[in-house]
Amino acid sequence: MSSSHPTIVIIGGVAGGASAAARARRHSEQSHIILIERGPDVSFANCGLPYHIGGEIADRADLAVQTPDSLRQLLNLDVRTLTEAISIDPRARTIRTRRLDTQAEELVSYDKLILSPGAKPLTPPLLGIDDSRVMTLRNLQDTDRIKKAASAAKDILVIGGGFIGLEMAEQLAHLGKSITLIERNPQVLPQLDPAMARPLQQALLDRGVSLIFQDGIAAFEANESRITAVLSSGRKLDADLVILSIGVQPESAVAQTAGLTLGPRGHIVVNAWQQTSEPDIYAVGDVCETADPILNTRVAIALGGPANRQGRTAADHIFLGDKALPYPGSIGTAIVRVFDVSAGITGWSEKRLRQVGQTYQTVTVNAASHASYYPGSETVTLKLLWNPQNGRILGAQAVGKDGIDKRLDVIATAIRGNLTIDDLVHLELAYAPPFGSAKDVINIAGFAASNIRDGLLSPVASLEEAGAQIIDVRPTATASKRPVPGAKNIPLAQLRQRLAEIDPSQPVFVICQMGRTSYFAARILANHGFNAHSILGGAHHQL
Repeated sequence: MSSSHPTIVIIGGVAGGASAAARARRHSEQSHIILIERGPDVSFANCGLPYHIGGEIADRADLAVQTPDSLRQLLNLDVRTLTEAISIDPRARTIRTRRLDTQAEELVSYDKLILSPGAKPLTPPLLGIDDSRVMTLRNLQDTDRIKKAASAAKDILVIGGGFIGLEMAEQLAHLGKSITLIERNPQVLPQLDPAMARPLQQALLDRGVSLIFQDGIAAFEANESRITAVLSSGRKLDADLVILSIGVQPESAVAQTAGLTLGPRGHIVVNAWQQTSEPDIYAVGDVCETADPILNTRVAIALGGPANRQGRTAADHIFLGDKALPYPGSIGTAIVRVFDVSAGITGWSEKRLRQVGQTYQTVTVNAASHASYYPGSETVTLKLLWNPQNGRILGAQAVGKDGIDKRLDVIATAIRGNLTIDDLVHLELAYAPPFGSAKDVINIAGFAASNIRDGLLSPVASLEEAGAQIIDVRPTATASKRPVPGAKNIPLAQLRQRLAEIDPSQPVFVICQMGRTSYFAARILANHGFNAHSILGGAHHQL
């Protein structure tokens, strides 16, 4: 085959592999493109699987983005399902495959090879984990098994409170099941900083989901009708069904046997065009690690969006060489909905920044999702992190009932554009009362961040960090309904007249409902000679 029409073999479909195949066909009608997939489905909406289990996506067929037949017809692909790659010989440019139904083996030659096998659910070698009532979710067949088992189950354990675990807990609760969610960390969604995850936890509790934190799974014990989960603490829980969702690991075994360079957690190392240590072999999707453009490190992001774009990059490079646009890296923008609360993250969290020793500053602000006087507005809590040396945005988290995706998308775009906190101040965002506010929560985060830099705001992250002298500047009626422990209530409108009630020899920590009024109060106090600090996020975030 000529270099302009190479034979391309793609191992694995779904997001990365299917995107690479489609893009490659756009470049060349003459290339022989072989798509090898171990399962029966080559292109399905894996992110939608929990929602079919819960019934929000009623028709299973809606999850099948493309079938083997449709890919053959639309893209003229040589689709080989129920076939696994068992070894790769980079020198001979061959792949040994095996049919899962007949066990027949075949040697397949390639000019270019794209690896897109994805990642598989973690299943630690625990006693009893092979019980048929312990299930993981990866593909349509898993979906069918869980849906069938859940229909007859009453008590269900969800092990793991990450994105998939939360989606499964929500959807199974929709079916009227009794759900217990177990997470070894002290919070759900460990990707978020603790305070930002609290509204998700409350949403789960409000819908009857039981939460167990700081405990893991040690073993499973089976009997005729039920299965018992033995936790690390020794506690035992009986259930009819267990959903194991404790993370994923890359399917990189065949890459390792081929001698490709792997990262510390087993992901295939690739360059900016998704090339592995063997230039004619590419890797895309959950199996690979790529650049983190924020701190110039390496990162592995198991999300469909990056996988799609990486597949496109690999196909472009096969035909265009270094003229192709390189993949710029992944910043990890993700969101989850738990009943009526949504939360998400883009870029780095405070926990991760501390782990790598990166200096940062942070502020948490609250504002209405759209004009507060227009019906239906909800509170958006936004946490912003930035580099104090240059003001560049490092990450953000948001939580609330409305407009969370919009704010995360704006910040993700700002990170890509290397914007700073000053740029957020002047972002011109769509505004009409049903959609936003004249000063969006993103602008407000920029205001607060620049105030911290300029010394106009001296923030305290939590009530635990505050000293003994806390002043609650909310209206008396509001403060009495949800009092702040140890605080003295002096409404903002009365503050100037009641300065004598505050000890000027001690620091003053000011709190309000949302965090905005406390800033105004802190500025009044500072101008009167007090050492005043505003408590970030207000009572809405702290209590």
